[in-house]
Amino acid sequence: MRMELTYHRKGDYLFPNLTIEEPKVAIGKYGMLRRTFLKENRKGWYQSMMLSGKLDRHLMEIEQAATERMETLMKGLLEKYPAPDKEKDQMAWAAHMNGLTAMAEESILKELVYS
Repeated sequence: MRMELTYHRKGDYLFPNLTIEEPKVAIGKYGMLRRTFLKENRKGWYQSMMLSGKLDRHLMEIEQAATERMETLMKGLLEKYPAPDKEKDQMAWAAHMNGLTAMAEESILKELVYS
């Protein structure tokens, strides 16, 4: 496979036209947390992925996996720890759901984002 480069001139110098053709994607909470983790703790890997154009795809995969895992964990936790009746005690229901969400999110962060 042969790669042909094009150049543009600035003054007396020729610079290669290097661009990464990746559409911009919206990255959610877990993708942004993963990016921050990689940037601060895995600098070489972060720069390599960014320069090769694979970073956004990786972050999107993490985001999708985390979202799917969150749904699965919440279903399992709700089966194991049923929520109180929302109509009778809204505050207890909200507190219960927040606790389950925190439990599920802790697992996701440990397994997917900060590994």
